[in-house]
Amino acid sequence: MDDGTRGGCTGVSAEDLVTRDRSSYDASDVVEELWTCLALPSEALSRVQLDADNAPALPSSFKIGVLAQSSIALAALAAAQLHALRNGGEVPRVGVPLQHAVIEFKSERFYTIDGESPSSPLNAIGGLHKTADGYIRVHDSFPNHVNGMLRLMGLPKGSTRGQLADKIVAWESIELENVATVRGDLAAYALRSYDEWDALPQSTAVANIPILVQPISSNHHGIHRSKLPRSTNRCLEGIRVLEMSRVIAAPLCGKTLAAYGADVIWVTSPTLPDLPSIDRDFARGKRTVQLDIKDEVGKAKLLELVKDCDVFIQGYRPGSLANYGLSSEDLVKINPGIIVANMSAFGPNGPWSGQRGFDSLVQTCSGMNVSEAQHADQGETARPLPCQALDHGSGYLLATGIMAALFRREFEGGAWQVDVSLAGTMKYLRSLGQYPGSSGFQCEDYKQQADIPPEYLEARATGFGHMMAVKHCAKIDGCEVGWRCMPKPLGLDSAEWL
Repeated sequence: MDDGTRGGCTGVSAEDLVTRDRSSYDASDVVEELWTCLALPSEALSRVQLDADNAPALPSSFKIGVLAQSSIALAALAAAQLHALRNGGEVPRVGVPLQHAVIEFKSERFYTIDGESPSSPLNAIGGLHKTADGYIRVHDSFPNHVNGMLRLMGLPKGSTRGQLADKIVAWESIELENVATVRGDLAAYALRSYDEWDALPQSTAVANIPILVQPISSNHHGIHRSKLPRSTNRCLEGIRVLEMSRVIAAPLCGKTLAAYGADVIWVTSPTLPDLPSIDRDFARGKRTVQLDIKDEVGKAKLLELVKDCDVFIQGYRPGSLANYGLSSEDLVKINPGIIVANMSAFGPNGPWSGQRGFDSLVQTCSGMNVSEAQHADQGETARPLPCQALDHGSGYLLATGIMAALFRREFEGGAWQVDVSLAGTMKYLRSLGQYPGSSGFQCEDYKQQADIPPEYLEARATGFGHMMAVKHCAKIDGCEVGWRCMPKPLGLDSAEWL
């Protein structure tokens, strides 16, 4: 079944979810709709306090402020709901200031280490390139993507962006997209309008609600209880989260769960390149272990962690980990009560479900960049959003889905799967409507740490020096929210649970 309503939208038709006019929604409306779709207790909704405002919060035609405040509030409310379940009593009050939420949607751009801002992770060849019949965006955060694209174009390592552009201009956009992304294992997508995206089978395959929560199998293997301690001011204390991910959405999910008290072990590969400039921010709250799952010893250590975890987060290209015996079905055999959380570019269904993708690429291929440029009316062919809104929104929504699954596991038992995709978040953000004309761009942006109100920042010691970074914006009455451990060099922790 995939009618776009999985996760608890009982009594709401898929057609209604598609056609529903959300253009008047503020953050509170989004929280109510998605909370209801997750089949979580409706009484908790009265415990959310939001200074919800439908006005532009960042210079964009899209309602990024609504997405930021609502997605973070959903995660915080889900944590508060679990706190009430564990300890009894009423769900604590939750507050998420709009300005702070919008700033946190750009957190990776605002931290400093010993007063130095992060360098850009992008290499010189990426971005939008002219083709014979349009444009294509090339993603180049990772060296293998850079070298692979150069090799595809018959260019040596170290070639310039201009040299690549001279090659790309001879290609048609869709042809290059197919050769590079579908057959070449790279990351490049053609620039499309809304009409062009809507005509694709993948467009209709993307779920209408951005969080999908379902039992992994009809056999729940009996009741699995987490046996959490009752007395704690950390909502997720005792929850064990195993994270295998790379930039940005899935790491943000783990970071969010850590902010509410989960023990998060971030597993990285010693054979894959990292992105220090981005990883520093999203490593907050996590312990770090390096394991090579291609090696028998490394794989065995990982499976030992799987046996005793509550949650397994993965953000690799769909199917990648299944090649190593780490599919949802494989994981359930090892741990019958596991919650498997998948972050992908295009979701679990449709012809593009197995393709890799990143925030900027989904913006490009889905029509968002074209529409944003049209609204800005500055003569641009394409205009990216002012932040990685799909990454951030998806990360908080995945964390929300995980906590919804934890809640349902306490009553129904068994193993659960949570799916969130960048395209699903894009579809929901688009459904909120856009500000008319260029009106959405008539607001201030936050471009550097100096633009951030000091009360939204925190100073902490890390394994790399003195860090100044954006605090988590959610407040939960009577509960500690924030990160206890700070970034350190990869692989410094032992592969064992606390």
